[in-house]
Amino acid sequence: MTTESGLPFRELYGPADLADWDPDVQLAEPGEYPYTRGVYASMYTGRPWTMRQYAGFGTAAESNARYRHLLAAGTTGLSVAFDLPTQMGYDSDHPLAKGEVGKVGVAIDSIEDMRVLFDQIPLDEVSTSMTINAPAAILLLLYQLVAEEQGIRSDQLNGTIQNDVLKEYIARGTYIYPPVESLRLITDIFTYCRNEIPRWNTISISGYHMAEAGATPAQEIAFTLADGVEYVRAAVASGQDVDEFAPRLAFFFVARTTLLEEIAKFRAARRMWARIMREEFGAKNPKSLMLRFHTQTAGVQLTAQQPEVNLVRVAIQALGAVLGGTQSLHTNSFDEAIALPTEKAARLALRTQQVLAYESDVTATVDPFAGSYAMETLTDEVEAAAVALMNQVEQLGGAVAAIEAGFQKSEIENSAYRIINEIDAGDRIVVGVNRFSLKEEEHYEPLRVDPAIEAAQVERLTRLRAGRDNSVVDAALAAIKSAASGEANLLYPMKDALQAGATVGEVSDALREVWGQYTPTDVF
Repeated sequence: MTTESGLPFRELYGPADLADWDPDVQLAEPGEYPYTRGVYASMYTGRPWTMRQYAGFGTAAESNARYRHLLAAGTTGLSVAFDLPTQMGYDSDHPLAKGEVGKVGVAIDSIEDMRVLFDQIPLDEVSTSMTINAPAAILLLLYQLVAEEQGIRSDQLNGTIQNDVLKEYIARGTYIYPPVESLRLITDIFTYCRNEIPRWNTISISGYHMAEAGATPAQEIAFTLADGVEYVRAAVASGQDVDEFAPRLAFFFVARTTLLEEIAKFRAARRMWARIMREEFGAKNPKSLMLRFHTQTAGVQLTAQQPEVNLVRVAIQALGAVLGGTQSLHTNSFDEAIALPTEKAARLALRTQQVLAYESDVTATVDPFAGSYAMETLTDEVEAAAVALMNQVEQLGGAVAAIEAGFQKSEIENSAYRIINEIDAGDRIVVGVNRFSLKEEEHYEPLRVDPAIEAAQVERLTRLRAGRDNSVVDAALAAIKSAASGEANLLYPMKDALQAGATVGEVSDALREVWGQYTPTDVF
């Protein structure tokens, strides 16, 4: 038997497997370099992880109602899903948005929508994560503007924007601009947040979407950390000191049902990042060395067949994330393989985390697998496989050059193809799909998004454009183009434009006019 990364899985592990082990390094205390056992000394013995539920659908008003329900149910952080047009920097009335408005997340076209989205939610008391990449700066600025309208200082805001464009070229596809220009925008965000929103996590470097596309655990952390290296290099090249921005970097990983390898993956990733930051970039602030990460359970492993079985899968995946030392967690709802989660399903997903935190004993001790022959061996082996992949990326010239060569995408596609073949052949068991299936599935009524919301969003945009001072908006958009052509920080003119009533699409188009759009090539 082999692990998901193709490493040998032995039936029995023992002292011989750790013959070359250095306990002074591998078993350094939690909260100490290289952070294999956790980034904080007390981990969950002091308080549990942040419990987030990723949510967003339809209109801003509908999503606001879901957020308030989740907060009342005990979630400790919000996580915003945006619809596809918003993710691509298009307004709801753009021809390419037709049929997609509000479908996979909430539609946000302007500051008016953002006001509704966070109505009656005190932004100084919640931590908000936003899964947004190419237009990340725009959504962050809208959030800041709404907070200011609530009378909240920017230094009181706490949250994360995903802002990880490199993985979009590899696995997800919601990119807009070419890589070099995208990196410019990301480093501008780093600088802006350091000066204006100091508690904000400026990027969540994501392996989750690579894993959903088929990446193995070793590929997931290798390609994610390689992207992280590229972002750090870009920020340092722009003149920033590593210890000024690195403490606000965060990561985002998946948790699969393969419990043991997932725990090993998280432990290996922490150790690798600590060494990279110290040895390559000379970081001295301990917070610059800490790989802090959010985890989401594996949506790709959920099944539309016998969907209630997904409750078991999600519980196992969440347990792996917790035992691996995550800082925050989203548990998928059991019905997500069918449609957007119903309110009941979302509540059950949250209850899964609460049972782990308050009814199990996994929060009673830090890193309970430390010293396990199997776990320590797996951690070392996953690390070695990931380091080998990172070395291949470096040999190609770094993450951007490897992306342009199609390396990461090719490796992930090969892995995905292998998994599909194993499922089809019955070598990989998926309960309810290729084993233990039912002759007839029970009927399940999914949540459906009202198609009328698209017309309503278009009407809101029409009223917005008619009621604003378009000469002020045009001047603000011209200022964005000027900044994009030069070296000034883009976020200041972008904020002015959004405050004047410019839309997400208009601000994105201003940058498109200067930078163009990225067209992928498969050349590896």
